[in-house]
Amino acid sequence: MTNYVETVENLIDSIKGILNNAGLGGEAGEYKLVTQSFLYKFLNDKFLYEARKFDKKIDYKYIMSLNDDDYEMLQLSLGTDSAEIKRQDLIETIYNKQNEDNFSEIIDTALNDIAIDNNSLFSVETTGNTQVRLFDAHLIADNIQDGSQRDNVARELIKLLSSTKFDNTIYAEGFDFFSTIFEYMIKDYNKNGGGNYAEYYTPRTIAKIIADILVGKENPENVKVYDPAAGSGTLLMNVANRIGVDKCTVYSQDISQKSSNLLRLNLILNNLSHSIHNIVQGNTILNNKHSEKMDYIVSNPPFKLDFSSWRDQVDSLPNANEVYFAGVPKVPAKKKNSMAIYELFVQLIINSLSDNGKAGVVVPTGFLTAQSGIDKKIRKYLVDSKMIDTVVSMPSNVFAETGTNVSVIFFNKSKQDDQVQLIDASKLGHNIKENGKQRTELSQDDITRIVNTAVERKDADDFSITVGLKDIKNKNYSFSAGQYFPVKIEYVELTQKEFQDKILEYQKKLNQYFNDDEYLEKCIKKELGKLKYEEARIS
Repeated sequence: MTNYVETVENLIDSIKGILNNAGLGGEAGEYKLVTQSFLYKFLNDKFLYEARKFDKKIDYKYIMSLNDDDYEMLQLSLGTDSAEIKRQDLIETIYNKQNEDNFSEIIDTALNDIAIDNNSLFSVETTGNTQVRLFDAHLIADNIQDGSQRDNVARELIKLLSSTKFDNTIYAEGFDFFSTIFEYMIKDYNKNGGGNYAEYYTPRTIAKIIADILVGKENPENVKVYDPAAGSGTLLMNVANRIGVDKCTVYSQDISQKSSNLLRLNLILNNLSHSIHNIVQGNTILNNKHSEKMDYIVSNPPFKLDFSSWRDQVDSLPNANEVYFAGVPKVPAKKKNSMAIYELFVQLIINSLSDNGKAGVVVPTGFLTAQSGIDKKIRKYLVDSKMIDTVVSMPSNVFAETGTNVSVIFFNKSKQDDQVQLIDASKLGHNIKENGKQRTELSQDDITRIVNTAVERKDADDFSITVGLKDIKNKNYSFSAGQYFPVKIEYVELTQKEFQDKILEYQKKLNQYFNDDEYLEKCIKKELGKLKYEEARIS
């Protein structure tokens, strides 16, 4: 039986190997060359796959034998299930041109054609209303500075893409397969290379927990799913898959161009191309392009960020008082990069929910118990409006790139009861080493326990407890499960002699401690008495 994950991972490794051998490993454009080469292969073979669904006898030779009108009819029959690709831009056609001069330009031209021909389907919009293309106009020329290397790298790439076969089974594998491949492909490119906008990849285990708890027992249809700080889209993909990609439309915004491009790739891989035109690249806080109300919102927003240069612009937004009801973080005198930007995202998410909307948001665990400031005001609002539904405190180091302890808060705008489920999962998981750093990984049993406890509203000793909104108010609006667990006192039956022996044992220990203290006190006094003042002598 073919191991399809291994087949695709080998392709990705081989692309990286070609670039590394050419001295391009770790270069700024490496991720573009890897992801866009893979995407070209994916779209090329997906076109052939969809064509064969239309007519089983179709192969490359058959396609090349068609006249122009018949080929155009074939393209039209595939609709948006496939990219539009000219015959001269197919991988096998280009493979046959390897002996031509300036071969890298042939590939660049092919990718440019595909980008232009599919602009309406695959382009990403920016807040400035410009379009970000599917492929770079000059992918190889712009990212391989050494002109003598371009043709060699281009030939090696096209040989690899041509020899690797994606058969029909791969395209039928579904979400788990492509989410695994996507994570494998971008693992080296979605770390903290974004400078101030460091992109901390949300582990799939955490994303799955959030999706399963958020959707719960519901079977929604025709819903809007949104992430205002989407990154590469792990959370969105998990929720969309949990609901059904044919039952939801995905919306996103992120300030990072790299993340928006990776999210587009993620959508293409997971049959969500119909939502690509809802991807927006730009500053969500200053220019939220998705003003419509959303049914499901998930987010792992940046926690801390220096936004002092545009902080006052937030205050002056037309609807600032409505959206940022709890306030805008002030600029500290020192450590401006400690500004809690997540507080803005949580408020924006609350304001973006539809009347029946639900949200799951990753926050620093300190948010759960802060006794003043914006955090406290947000928690009070969630309690007073009866929106808070479930809180899960995660283990430390569930994110390899940040040591901040995190929790996930779930709120529901149409919540009917006044009960809140508080879960302390901080003791679950096991330690692994990833990229030289310690991370806590949750097992499948851990994931199942967390999800079932939240969905079924179960109480378990020292793990979960259901409390009323009144109880939370009495605890100063704390969302920490540990503050609500009942105190347990263990009673042990003793005979009178056993009791007296225990007391004598404690007395002996106390006497020993007292004697030790007395001895230490004498030693210290003795040593202090030896100290004498002497003037320094200069020789």
